[in-house]
Order: sequence, then structure tokens, then C-alpha cells
Amino acid sequence: MSSKKQRRREAISALVLEQGAVTVGSLAERFDVSMQTIRRDVDTLCEGDMLHRLHGRIELSEEFLNTPFDQRAGTNLMGKRAIGEAAAHLIPDGSSLFVSIGSTPLSVAQALRRRKGLTVITNNLSAAMALSEEVSNRIILPGGEVRLPDRDILGNEVLDFFGRFRADFAVFGAAGIAEDGGLLEFHTTEVSATQKICENAKQSLLVIDGSKFGRQAPALGSNIADMDRIIIDRWPGDQFAPLLNKIKDRLLVAEGHAT
Repeated sequence: MSSKKQRRREAISALVLEQGAVTVGSLAERFDVSMQTIRRDVDTLCEGDMLHRLHGRIELSEEFLNTPFDQRAGTNLMGKRAIGEAAAHLIPDGSSLFVSIGSTPLSVAQALRRRKGLTVITNNLSAAMALSEEVSNRIILPGGEVRLPDRDILGNEVLDFFGRFRADFAVFGAAGIAEDGGLLEFHTTEVSATQKICENAKQSLLVIDGSKFGRQAPALGSNIADMDRIIIDRWPGDQFAPLLNKIKDRLLVAEGHAT
């Protein structure tokens, strides 16, 4: 199998895992290939247990559908906990910060429970709940529709919301990292939200576990080289060594920070 075909099929699987279901037509348009090509991809992907095809779309099987966010949050717990602790060491009491969606930014929020007097601007409801346990914190949320089961809020209203604030830190993750350092997401709205909080923060903190290096997703955002600090749990594969060596003065490997 060609590497291009393999990457496309991995991206399709990741997209269905994120959204629950996607149409075959939308996949052909997204990846700029023919319907016949996408149908072959879908047929191959549906040979396993996780995905199945139904009425012109590809869906997660029922046992995988209910809690995609909880599944993600439950993977690599030690690594994400180490990242959270390392990031929390950079954020003192009284700071203001944006916290983006995702399970790794949630780990940072959980590690910040010992901080006091934080001003937290977030569309990540799980992070808001974690930091609400400290009554000296101020937590600011956007309006809009909650996306379930991820427990976050996205859309143009969120961009307007983030645009009204400034903060000391922007804490965010990514769905994947391309070999050239591109930050990848499943939705352009996620890209736009991340770019907005980075624009409006004094310091950007990219928090990402090693499994995201080389993971494919269709929406391209900024580049890892543009981030102020990058916190990872471990070194990824050798193919990313040239990329990380260029930013090693801003790179923090969080091994040993988990408590």
C-alpha cells in the first residue's frame, strides 16, 4: 500500500472517530479523490470492528460511539499527567490563561488545581469544572451549543468570544503534528480558535503527547516552530528529530514530572 493511501485511510479513521459519522461524498471532496477511491478506502476500513458503512456514510460501531472524548482522555494517562505538571510549573498564581479543548489541555487544568487567583478563559467545559474547585479563580465561558460527548463549545461565536480577551498564556493541543511541523486538526473551527488564543496571549504553550507526531488530520493550522513553548511527554520517532532539534531551546520533555 502506498504511503499516501495509508495516510488518507488513517485520516479517515481519525475523522470518523472524532465526528461519529461522515458521508462518503464529503470524504471524496475533503481528500480530493474520486468516489470510487473513497469507496475502496471505506470498504477496507470497514473490514475491522470499529467502523461500518451504512446508507452512503461511514460510522463508528455502536460500542465505539458513545464516549470518544473519554476514550481519548483515558489513553497515555501518565504521559498526559506529566505534561500537565510540567505546564503547571510555568503558570504562577494570579495568571490569566486561555485553555483550549482536548484531553491534554484538560490534564494541564487538572494540574493547576493547586493554583489560586487564576483567570481562565475557556471553551473546554471539563477544564472549567476542574478549575472551579478553587473559589479564588475566575472562570469565563462562551455561550453557544455544547458539543457532546466532548463537552466543549465551538463555532464563530467562540472566535468572537476569544477575541474580546487578552491573557498571559494560551494552553492548547493539536490532533496531529505533520513532519514539517504543521499543527493539524479535524475541523477548521478548531484551527481558528487556536490561532485566536495564540494571537491574544503573551505566551503560547503547546501541550502534546508523543502519539500525535505523525498522526494525520485534514485541517492545517500554524507550525510548531511558531510556538513559544512546546511540552511533550517523550521524544517521538527519529523522523522528527530534525524538526525538534530546531526548537530544542523551547522544548520541554516532561518525563519525570508526573506525581
